Amino acid sequence: MSPPISSSSVVLVAVVLLAVVAPATAPPATATDGNTPTDTPNADATPEIVAVYPNPVADGDSGEFVVVRFPESPTNASHWSLADGESTVSIPNATVSGRVAFSPDPEDARNLTDVTVLGLAGDLSLANGGELLRLVRGNATASTATYEDAPEGERWHRVETRTASADARWRWTPLGATDFGVRHAGPTEARAFVLPDAPAVPLETIREADRRVLLAGYTFSSPRVADALAAAVRRGVSVRVLVDGAPVGGLSRRSAKLLDSLVARGVEVRVVGGPRARYDFHHAKYAVADDRALVMTENWKPSGTGGNASRGWGAVVRSEETADQLAGVFRADAGWRGATPWSAFSRGQSFTPADGAPANGSYPAKIPAENVDVAQSSVIIAPDNAENALVRLLDSADESVRVQQVSIGGKRHSLLRATLGAARREVSVEILLSSAWYVEEDNRKLVEWLNDRAEAENLPLDARMADPRGRYEKIHAKGVVVDGEAAVVGSLNWNNHSARKNREVAVILRGEEVGGFYAGAFDSDWKASAGGPGGGASRLPVGLLGAVAVGAIVALAVAKREVIFEKRR
Repeated sequence: MSPPISSSSVVLVAVVLLAVVAPATAPPATATDGNTPTDTPNADATPEIVAVYPNPVADGDSGEFVVVRFPESPTNASHWSLADGESTVSIPNATVSGRVAFSPDPEDARNLTDVTVLGLAGDLSLANGGELLRLVRGNATASTATYEDAPEGERWHRVETRTASADARWRWTPLGATDFGVRHAGPTEARAFVLPDAPAVPLETIREADRRVLLAGYTFSSPRVADALAAAVRRGVSVRVLVDGAPVGGLSRRSAKLLDSLVARGVEVRVVGGPRARYDFHHAKYAVADDRALVMTENWKPSGTGGNASRGWGAVVRSEETADQLAGVFRADAGWRGATPWSAFSRGQSFTPADGAPANGSYPAKIPAENVDVAQSSVIIAPDNAENALVRLLDSADESVRVQQVSIGGKRHSLLRATLGAARREVSVEILLSSAWYVEEDNRKLVEWLNDRAEAENLPLDARMADPRGRYEKIHAKGVVVDGEAAVVGSLNWNNHSARKNREVAVILRGEEVGGFYAGAFDSDWKASAGGPGGGASRLPVGLLGAVAVGAIVALAVAKREVIFEKRR
């Protein structure tokens, strides 16, 4: 499980957000059909099926297509046919090379893919429930593609491995999914901060903008940030906002009213969601302000950026290159068919009641923000490349790994396996998990299991439940520090849904100063949480528990039915 949306003093609504990567280090790409090849076809290679799009978001599945990769040298396509078990359809007489899509509805298909589309004269109908598709020449089958239960709006495609001897794999990917590679920027400076200690930093970043503000979030319910965005518009700044249209628990009336006010004050607001959404949740939390990139673990709400509840990490990277990289992600997501202007999206919509008063906790500023040198900043994106990038980072650890997470998506999660691998290399590992009541049971079991593994294998690993001790309410950070010199800051939770199904954004910041800042912040929380796996303020006060017991039970039932992103193993 993962972080909640919020909790009410009358009815505890526990919304457990498994907030959400797929491999790749290919050059950056904007939103396309995702058919960018990872290899170069051999001039003498046999044509093969590399992608199938059987279930378009359209009436009658109009726009289905099959992508065939032909040799680089010109090839007469008319020698080949496509067979689906019910019919065999000849490919048109055309000279082709590289990737070509074939569709019975070529005009519709051309709106869905960037590769060349040729029409099919026969009726090739791809079954949504499953199909064996063959590329044939005469009586010989040259290539096949088999799938089951095609998800709406997703493409079944071959994922090429980097070694010629390895088998190719197949994967469902939302049509138009981006393929951003990990991008690096040279030495720069960053404003490193944690929340709730330094809530002024996100506001200052927006208030100092002169040209552009691109704000991306999962939820947005901060009046202070809304006022800062409106003030930026009055200064002549171009301001755009992108948020998720269906967060766990639904869009609240409070958020809707605030987004209405932004549009009324000249801010462009777009909402990601609906049947054409490429990702399950737009869970990223970042902003581009002129040539600065603000990346956080926290939502744009009082409990997050407002500093009224959550322990989170953030960084303002003063790098034009990093800012432009994030601007490219913003444009790709805001420009896709799944992004709708707020005015059109909200028309006729009903919104959920406000879930209690906004968080209003007050916490001491024990960890002030610092300007720190950064040797290198790397933008990582989910589901494009973040999981692989983080596994590589953990695999590179020589001395220490510090992990601070809401929760971890199971004992076999790739990032936890990489962390255990570091401990088995004699790297010192410390893992601090949230003790909030909605993740307490699962986290306690995992902490005990990790400490048992450490004892059984004599590993330099220690895991703890967090004890806020009045310094914050709950952990919402998704932080990692490797060797004290590489810190990960961003929205990616350690679960498969976050890594492989959501849009997430994080940065890896390298350097002694920046790594030292986040290592120090972690160490402060770690020391405060000493006392073993049972430590942590994790239970509700007795009086409150009695007052809301029924509401809590109902909320948990709803959470289990509707909110769980991740099936635990």
